[in-house]
Amino acid sequence: MQTSSPIDLEFDPIDWQQMELLAQLSPAQRTLTMVGAAEFVRAGLRATFHRRYPDLSAPEINMKVLAYLTPVRGIEL
Repeated sequence: MQTSSPIDLEFDPIDWQQMELLAQLSPAQRTLTMVGAAEFVRAGLRATFHRRYPDLSAPEINMKVLAYLTPVRGIEL
């Protein structure tokens, strides 16, 4: 019986086409791409928390997003 390593179970396969596209970008362009992807994730989290907690204000939703993304113990969502 063959077992998979934990890495095989946790990560998607490498997208070689995406890697080739990113390799053509300058370091600044790669950074902007990463920042854009991170903002996309934060916007999705804000929308999810807004649906889950419709009575919270925008600053309160932002604090929930920050708490979700910050690996600090003791912060309760």
